[in-house]
Amino acid sequence: MSELERLEQGLAAGQWVPLSPEADAAPTAQLPPGPGVLVRSGGSSGGSRCCAQPSLHLDRSAAATAHWLTGIGVDPASTLLLNPLPLAHVSGLMPWWRSRCWGVGHQQLPSGLMKTPTELLAFCQGLPAWGKNPAVLSLVPTQLARLLAHPDGVAFLQQLQLIWIGGAALPAPLAEQARALQLPLAPCYGSTETAAMVAALPPERFLAGEPGCGDPLMDVELRLATDGALQVRTDRLALGRWWADQPDRWESLRDADGWWRSGDQAALTPGLQIAGRIDGAIHSGGETVFPEQLEQRLMAALQAASLPVNAVLLLGVDDPEWGQRLVALVGSSDAAVLQRLELLTRPWPAAETPRRWLLCPDLAPNALGKWQRQCWREWLERLDAAEA
Repeated sequence: MSELERLEQGLAAGQWVPLSPEADAAPTAQLPPGPGVLVRSGGSSGGSRCCAQPSLHLDRSAAATAHWLTGIGVDPASTLLLNPLPLAHVSGLMPWWRSRCWGVGHQQLPSGLMKTPTELLAFCQGLPAWGKNPAVLSLVPTQLARLLAHPDGVAFLQQLQLIWIGGAALPAPLAEQARALQLPLAPCYGSTETAAMVAALPPERFLAGEPGCGDPLMDVELRLATDGALQVRTDRLALGRWWADQPDRWESLRDADGWWRSGDQAALTPGLQIAGRIDGAIHSGGETVFPEQLEQRLMAALQAASLPVNAVLLLGVDDPEWGQRLVALVGSSDAAVLQRLELLTRPWPAAETPRRWLLCPDLAPNALGKWQRQCWREWLERLDAAEA
């Protein structure tokens, strides 16, 4: 039985269906009757968490997304939903769920196809609905970058009606490249806890140069906590979540007024702007530094200088003088790049300048475009231990 068949069968039987092994140990005694899904959420700072999302909440998410599409002139009932993301994550689950709610076609794209643009284009051109129904696709920035690097990848993207882009920040160079090609990107923001998308920027506004993730969907309220953390209120928040290795550690998401604190530092003008994870911020010399923002600046500078670097990851480490300082992992095998990077960042404020630069040819985010920072911290610790 396929993963999708198992999901359909479990939902039809009114069950809570775990979508990954981490969710198998769900505290089902604390859950109301199903149906629903038990789905893994994040864990970039260490520790995988799982959420309980009833089917009703996923239906509400699909309805809000349909309303957003209608507002930009796309009929949800006419679309072809392409899905290159794994079913075990909410970003891969929701294209299939929307197809059920809207009564439209859903086509899963095997992961290997996303790395071979020529084969991807040929595969999609062979679909009966290709060229007849508006094709809609969800991507993470890593996938977008791979497609933009190949002529057939560009040709594929140019035939899409809409490209939602989320899961991680959209680097400025990628955004500029997409605008130059007039690609209908819709940067969006959402999470497992919110049953996917809660805000999205229409392609017209993206192409006009507007940054960020746009306005909240019809069933969502957004506000900022006193420390700048984004808070979300919607009737599709997960019932609760637990740690995969501590199933008894169950926590509700809502406060007394129904708000969920996301953990992302944000601004709300113009539209939703995400600065980075609050739990990923470091405090260096009395300054609060968001590594994700600096990573985007670095990648933009690297592209402008045509340096052979695939990725940059900044990690905070303890420092006796500064409290914390940054260490930069550089996705390249060219040692000369490090000297160029040091020169590029020399004018930066001291708190934002890495104190070490390390070559890491295998550096890459996961399949969803997210950085598993704890894993790379452990890599750095092993490296330091070996050199000690």
